[in-house]
Amino acid sequence: MDLYVNAEVSEDENGVSQVVLRSPRRASARISLHGGQVRSWKTEKGEQLLFTSSKANLKPPAAVRGGIPICFPQFGEQVSTEQHGFVRNRMWVIDRNPAPLHSIDSSTGIASIDLVYISTDDDLRFWPHRFELRLRVILNVDGSLTLISRVRNVDCKPFSFAFAYHTYFSIGDIRRISQLKVHLNDSEVRVEGLETLDYLDNMLHRERFTEQEDAITFESEVDRVYVSTPDTVGIVDHEEKRTFVIKKEGLPDVVVWNPWDKKSKAIPDFGNNEYEFMLCVDAAAIENPITLKPGEEWTGRVELSVTSSLKH
Repeated sequence: MDLYVNAEVSEDENGVSQVVLRSPRRASARISLHGGQVRSWKTEKGEQLLFTSSKANLKPPAAVRGGIPICFPQFGEQVSTEQHGFVRNRMWVIDRNPAPLHSIDSSTGIASIDLVYISTDDDLRFWPHRFELRLRVILNVDGSLTLISRVRNVDCKPFSFAFAYHTYFSIGDIRRISQLKVHLNDSEVRVEGLETLDYLDNMLHRERFTEQEDAITFESEVDRVYVSTPDTVGIVDHEEKRTFVIKKEGLPDVVVWNPWDKKSKAIPDFGNNEYEFMLCVDAAAIENPITLKPGEEWTGRVELSVTSSLKH
């Protein structure tokens, strides 16, 4: 029995193993074993749905600016470990003992791959706990993308962690609403589903505020963690005439980030004007860290889909 379904294993330009998933309708996803990171997600027409910076360092062990990095065991800057955790910088392997696919039948044409990262002695320098982190990536028949992560505590003591699918969506020009000052201009990008919710503002030392707008629009840098969010959030992109729908389980928070012009120029692996065409909206667990006792396991799931409709 194959360890992966409808998946092609190859090497990228740097000799790093990668897996390409294809749906019957020719949608595709590419996952690198460097970081267990989804690097590409394309529609059946070949349209790229994920942003990757033209200045991204694609050679291990550097973190890759774009796609869907896995952030664990923390998100944000912290003295005890690397920013956004260290598993996004490590080499993963194909899982030789994946959980059963249950209702997923290879005859339906669904493509999937199971990866795993098992902590090493060297990792204890960054985070003093032993764990196993498994990732299943599924490309569904309709082209939607599902990521399921499982964290198991294989240590002798409890530990707590944060987690995020740090998703860089490819969007139309995010600036035009601020230039034209028209609320529903065809080029507007906005996030729906987070109105009236509390958020932690990372630009103000995680001070807590309540969202007052009907939808989140962008005129300057935004770096927020929305807490206790609904299971479904949408990104409406008028210029590209499409809506991204984010459905999540086990991940109560949503990160919304765009560095805007000033910060973009200070990020070495990010183009000066690339902020115009990207937006991070992350399914995450940040405000209240997840705690596992020895032997316990946590599961977090996100499904990403795109529709040409402007309503989700």
